[in-house]
Amino acid sequence: MELPENPAAWYQLAAVGGWQTVVADTVHPLAHDLLAARCAGETGRTRGWYDLPFAIPVLCAAATAQGMRSLQQAVMVLHAEGLPLRRTVVALVATGDGRPPVAVRAGAAMLTSRTAAVVQVPHDPHVHAHSLAAARLRPRTLQAGARLAGAVLAAAHAAWGAPLPDAPQPAPVTPAPRPTPAIPVHAAVPFATEGSGTPALTTPAVTAS
Repeated sequence: MELPENPAAWYQLAAVGGWQTVVADTVHPLAHDLLAARCAGETGRTRGWYDLPFAIPVLCAAATAQGMRSLQQAVMVLHAEGLPLRRTVVALVATGDGRPPVAVRAGAAMLTSRTAAVVQVPHDPHVHAHSLAAARLRPRTLQAGARLAGAVLAAAHAAWGAPLPDAPQPAPVTPAPRPTPAIPVHAAVPFATEGSGTPALTTPAVTAS
């Protein structure tokens, strides 16, 4: 199944399905995306996610020295682009048992004052096999998941109030214009009736963020 890359298309799908909460797991180089979009004079996918109504981005990074360096660079780019770090949540995922490295602890303390929250996610081998829905997850893993969800909800309430207001409805889907037939009408296939084309999924009228 091919999923849309345009963030606005996800918002359209959420509105069509009537869901109250949608979690989109994206994998793309955040800092590179912002810099490439700036050079090309485009919006960029990262800014598109930030612009969606009631969107709370969660930056995930490995709780290692290299992971923290990459995360700090990404946060610097977000700050330079004027994106709202105060409604951005950071998840530091441990790669093994034991205390996080000094660089990770120091970086987490710095990011706590710049972002909405920093959540430490402990290492749990069952997460890779069964996700957070696994029955054998460690209690501290479940607690970290609850803290992460709570941090996202708290960031949304801080940004837009509690309870959250109704989200704006995206623009209605309109059928794509039918191309002019390249063959005479009398030679068309008999069972091709008007309006049999599949409507195209349009993106909602959302201000780019």
